[in-house]
Amino acid sequence: MEKINESALDWDEYDRDETDGETAFRRKELANAVDADDLGCSLYELPPGSRSWPYHYHTANEEALYVLAGEGRLRAADGEEPLRAGDYVTLPADESGGHRVVNDGDDPLRYLMISTMIEPDITVYPEMEKFGVYVGSPPGGRDERSLEGYYRIDDDVEYWDEDSSEGSLDRERR
Repeated sequence: MEKINESALDWDEYDRDETDGETAFRRKELANAVDADDLGCSLYELPPGSRSWPYHYHTANEEALYVLAGEGRLRAADGEEPLRAGDYVTLPADESGGHRVVNDGDDPLRYLMISTMIEPDITVYPEMEKFGVYVGSPPGGRDERSLEGYYRIDDDVEYWDEDSSEGSLDRERR
């Protein structure tokens, strides 16, 4: 068993206010602090008027959100839902689990975000028209990844490149 009190951890600050005017929050990575492997948990705090990570969903990892204090909104795949202390929300590992937390209240919004830690995972950001790939360590994980990156959804390429050596070799065999 591993144990830690959140007061022993420093906040990590995320502030993208300069670029999108809305993303700013603090986070304490509780699960990483106790070297958890299969379960992730972070404590988040959003100041009034701020938003969490851009709207997204995971294809492998289910998440859950538990509100500790404050009020806000959850932008979800099926619309917006009010959030208040005591609310528990599950977010499936598919498009129906799309989400973004918004603090439209007057006080800081504090919540726990809990997730499975499955890899590989693809995180889709529909409004940004991007997706992220994580192989070797899931999103939020700290192990080395053998493959990771963010890509535009519309950057589709053909499986076989006609100018590649594979295509040339195949033509030579005929």
